[in-house]
Amino acid sequence: MHDITTALDIHHMVESFYKKVNEDELLAPFFSQLNWEEHLPNMEKFWRFVLLDEAGYTTNVTEKHLHMRLSKEHFDRWLSLFNENVDRLFSGERANAAKQRAALIGLTIQSKMG
Repeated sequence: MHDITTALDIHHMVESFYKKVNEDELLAPFFSQLNWEEHLPNMEKFWRFVLLDEAGYTTNVTEKHLHMRLSKEHFDRWLSLFNENVDRLFSGERANAAKQRAALIGLTIQSKMG
């Protein structure tokens, strides 16, 4: 296995992760009305910004999720699927950074939701 080093790696990570999310009975309902043609490129842009230092992502991730009725169980499942996906595909410093950033995002959103 190799680390996350290219935009293609990010694409593969995001695409395979959201496939799992859409198959998950707990999480899929939150994504059923989402426009995937818009969402997936935005998620790829976000992770390229985070992991590959690519400029241009300016959306506030926390604000995007505050309207959703998410519980700790939802966040835990999301993070578990994310970590399993990353571990299945990659190994290395950036793979670990992706998992750490995902955990931080989840905690930040949860704290803002109260």
